[in-house]
Amino acid sequence: MEVDVLNMEGKKVSTVELPAAIFEAPVYVDLMHQAFVRQMANARLGTHDTKVRGEVAGGGRKPWKQKGTGRARIGSTRAAQWKGGGRIHTPHPHKYVQAMPRKMRLAALRSALTVKASQSSVVVVDELKISQPKTRLMVAALNSLVGDSSALILIPEKAEQYEAVTRSTSNIPDAKILLAGYLNIRDILKYDKLVVPLSALDAIKAHLG
Repeated sequence: MEVDVLNMEGKKVSTVELPAAIFEAPVYVDLMHQAFVRQMANARLGTHDTKVRGEVAGGGRKPWKQKGTGRARIGSTRAAQWKGGGRIHTPHPHKYVQAMPRKMRLAALRSALTVKASQSSVVVVDELKISQPKTRLMVAALNSLVGDSSALILIPEKAEQYEAVTRSTSNIPDAKILLAGYLNIRDILKYDKLVVPLSALDAIKAHLG
């Protein structure tokens, strides 16, 4: 698939051939869904906790004798039916981690990138740079590249040349900077456009090729 290469002003400077194995791959909707659910599940901390009757404070002695009062038998006022008592069938700390084979995860990423490419949502730029770390400069550049759409901006590595872009993007709510090697299904699906500098294409090939 051949796409235009733009500069930071949104003007066409050349064309580039996107790797067919990544941007023209078979689309597996079920794999994309599974990968998304897995990523969201693995992000859960699972630290929620409630106290059972053996963990709440108080209780202690039996409130009244077992027989002869006419009242229901009870061993502790910390039972679940009492105010301040323990809880039953409520959550306790546990892991939500889901496993997914690496080949399936990569296939899901290729499917998502193929969908983006088919929708003309992959914007390739020749060089990702601005003159100084100013939010207004990055906003102007994104307006030229993607218009009003939200954007996921890929960089090949953490380097000084991308520091101005990274700092300027941090204040833009509908844009995000991401290392190409950390490409994931959630961010691909969350943002409308994918902004890819030519230098990041090699990193994507290394990650997904």
